[in-house]
Amino acid sequence: MSRELDPDDHVDAIALAWQRERPGTPVDGIGIITRLWHAAKLVGDDRRRVLADAGADTATLDLLGALRRAGPPYTLTTRELADRAVVSPGAISQRVARAERAGLVVRAPDESRARAVAVTMTEAGHATVERLVDRVLGREAELVATLDPEQRDALASLLAALIDGLHRKLGEHRYTHVGGEPL
Repeated sequence: MSRELDPDDHVDAIALAWQRERPGTPVDGIGIITRLWHAAKLVGDDRRRVLADAGADTATLDLLGALRRAGPPYTLTTRELADRAVVSPGAISQRVARAERAGLVVRAPDESRARAVAVTMTEAGHATVERLVDRVLGREAELVATLDPEQRDALASLLAALIDGLHRKLGEHRYTHVGGEPL
């Protein structure tokens, strides 16, 4: 370890306890991974609360957000949606069916590709995603405002480098949520 561990910091205390109880145990990742898990849980729980207060969930935001970012006519195939949401085709089918029942999207055969299904956002879906994005991204901006702009930039760069390295080491695994089973 290159930095001094602080016994009053709960994460550092875990590493120090492992060093005390099992000298030689590799603890270099504890300070990063444990804090990432904690941060992911905090922001994930907060996002779910914000969305629940708005009458939505993360799956709906993921689906409508992908369609909205695609630009007019706000249409993607189910395969494109699954790839962008990093979920299985079965999971995206369930999301699309739920959103279709709610009147947020419509499905139709994709005439440019055999056996492909095109999903298009409805006007109600567009209004919903606009409302949700303002709430969620506004809230997330509030949360990261605890860091100054330089710290935010540095952290974003470091996390991008870490994630790139993780993908190289672990492969392109699909995941559901923090701690969820890979799909």
